Amino acid sequence: MERNQDGFMGVNSPPNPDFANGDEPSVSCCNFLLDRTGEVVITHTSDGLSWRLVDSLNDEGDNFSCLGFKLVSNTEMEVNIADVYAVNFIGWGLVHESALASLEVSLLDHSSEVKHMYRFTIYVVHKSKTQSSVWTPSVYTFGHKDLEICMSWVNQINSHLHMEVKRPKNLLVLVHPRSGKGHGCKIWETVAPLFSQAKVKTKVIVTERAGHARDMLSSITNRELNLYDGVVAVGGDGFFNEILNGVLLSRHKAPYPPSPSDITSPSENECSVSNHNVNRTISEHCDHNEDGSPLLRGSENIGLESPNFGKDSESPFPNEMFRFGLIPAGSTDAIVICTTGARDAVTSALHIILGKKVHLDIAQVVRWKKTNSANEEEEPCVRYAASFAGYGFYGDVITESEKYRWMGPKRYDYAGTKVFLQHKSYEAEVSYLEVEPKEASSSPEADPEVHSRSLAQDFKGMKWSCSKGRYLSVGASVISCRNEKAPDGLVADAHLSDGFLHLILIKECPHPYYLWHLIQLARKGGEPLGYKFVEHHKTPAFTFKSLGKEGVWNVDGELFLAQQLSVQVFRGLVSLFATGPQE
Repeated sequence: MERNQDGFMGVNSPPNPDFANGDEPSVSCCNFLLDRTGEVVITHTSDGLSWRLVDSLNDEGDNFSCLGFKLVSNTEMEVNIADVYAVNFIGWGLVHESALASLEVSLLDHSSEVKHMYRFTIYVVHKSKTQSSVWTPSVYTFGHKDLEICMSWVNQINSHLHMEVKRPKNLLVLVHPRSGKGHGCKIWETVAPLFSQAKVKTKVIVTERAGHARDMLSSITNRELNLYDGVVAVGGDGFFNEILNGVLLSRHKAPYPPSPSDITSPSENECSVSNHNVNRTISEHCDHNEDGSPLLRGSENIGLESPNFGKDSESPFPNEMFRFGLIPAGSTDAIVICTTGARDAVTSALHIILGKKVHLDIAQVVRWKKTNSANEEEEPCVRYAASFAGYGFYGDVITESEKYRWMGPKRYDYAGTKVFLQHKSYEAEVSYLEVEPKEASSSPEADPEVHSRSLAQDFKGMKWSCSKGRYLSVGASVISCRNEKAPDGLVADAHLSDGFLHLILIKECPHPYYLWHLIQLARKGGEPLGYKFVEHHKTPAFTFKSLGKEGVWNVDGELFLAQQLSVQVFRGLVSLFATGPQE
C-alpha cells in the first residue's frame, strides 16, 4: 500500500452522514495520525467509531520498550457513539507520531518525530477495568494535513451527537460549599470542565445559607424552571433533599395518605381506614420554621400558598425531559451510590452529560397536628424523601450530631456511639398497608409511567396491620441506602422504582442484640433483618403515632419533628441523571 501526498497510507474518503440505502448506514473511513500512537484508519458508522493502527513499530505486539520504559499503545479501539460526549476542532498544532516517538522527543529531542497538523479531539467515556461502576473520561487527539477532511469529520460526529436528544443542553447547578468536609466548590471545579467540553451550559449558584436552594426553587416560576433540562445538586443527601422539596412542595398535587386518627383497630393486629378524605390535598398552611432544623432555618412558608403557585399554570412542570442530578460531596452519599453504583464525582458528572435517566420513588412524609379550631381538625405539614426516614435511634443520632458539626463527617460516628450507649426505646403505634406477595414482588422494571405519578389512591377498604410496643428505632427505606458504612444498605433488595418502601421496626431488646444487628448492617453480606426483634414490611404506606412526646425524625439526613405522621410512596415520581447500579 502506497502513501499519498499527505504521507498517509490508503485512501482518505470524505465522510458521508447519509445512508447508502434505506436499510444500511453509510461507512466512512479515513487515515489520521492519532497522537502518541501513530497512523490509524478510523471507521465511522451511525453506531460509533473504531480505529486500528496502520503501521506497527514492533510486530511482536503493542508493548514497546525504550530506555527500559514499557509503553502501551492504543492500536485498536471501538467506541459506541452513545459513549462519546464531545468532539472539538482544536486547530493547527503538534501531533506526536507514536508513544515511543513522544518519549524519544522528550529524552533525545528528536523533533522530526513530531508533526504539525490540523487536529480534533474526541472525548469518550470508559468504564473502569477494576470497578465497572466507575466511569472515566478519555481524550483522543487526531491530526490530518487537510483542513477540509478534518472539519468534515468533526461535523459528522457532531451531527450524530446532536441526535442524542436526551442529553441536557442547559442545567441549573446548585453548590453547597460546606457539604461533607466543606469541599463542595472544589468538587464542582473538578468536574466543571467536563460540562464545558460537552458544551452543556450551566448556571451555577453557590448557596449562602441553609434553605437557600429550597427557597429559590420554590419561588421560581414553572416557566423559568422549564428553561433548564434539570437541576444538579453538588452536595450530600441532605442538600439533595432540600432541592427536591424546593421543587415538589409547591408543585406536586396529591391527596394525603390516611392520618393515624383515620386508622381504626377492630382487633389487636388488624386495622382499617375509617375516615380517609381523598380530596384533601396539599393546600394547608405549614410553618416550616418551627422545626429549627438546618434545612429549614430562614425559610419562608412554602406550599400551594406559595406566591408563584398557579400563576403560570400554562407551563406545567415537570416536563418529561426534566431530571435531577446529584454530584456527591456529602458525608454518606447514599443516593448516588444506589443510583450510579459509585461515590465518584466524575462518574456522576458523566451520567449527567450523557443524559442517562432512571426513575426514582419518592416518599411523601406528612406530619399531623391538632389545630386550635373547635372541630379539632388536623393540620398537615409535608416533606419529601428520596432515600430514608427514621425515628428513635436514627432521629437521636442526627439530633446529637448537630452539636458537633465542626467535626465534619466524623460527627456521625461519635454521635452514633453516644446514642447507642444510651439505648433508648420509645413507645409507639405503627400501622402499615398490607400487600399481596405477588404485588410486592412485581417487576421493578415495569414502566413506572403506568403507575400514578401525581395522585394517591383511596386507601379505604384496604387491609392494614398494626404494631404497637416499644421500639429502639422505626425506619422507612425508599431505596437500599447503601453507603460505605453499610455496603448492602438497610435493605439489600430494595429497588429504585417499584412503588414500595421497606418499613423496619426494631423492637426493644437487650443491648448486645442491638449491637449485633448494627454489626450485621456494617458487613458485606450481613443479615441485619434476620432476628426476632426486627420486623420488616414491604409496603406503599404507613402511619406512625408516638405514645409519648413529640420526637425527631431523620428525613434524608435532615431533622423533622413529629408526634404523628403518615408516609406514602409515589412510584417513579422524579427522574434522575443515572443508570442504576446494575449498569
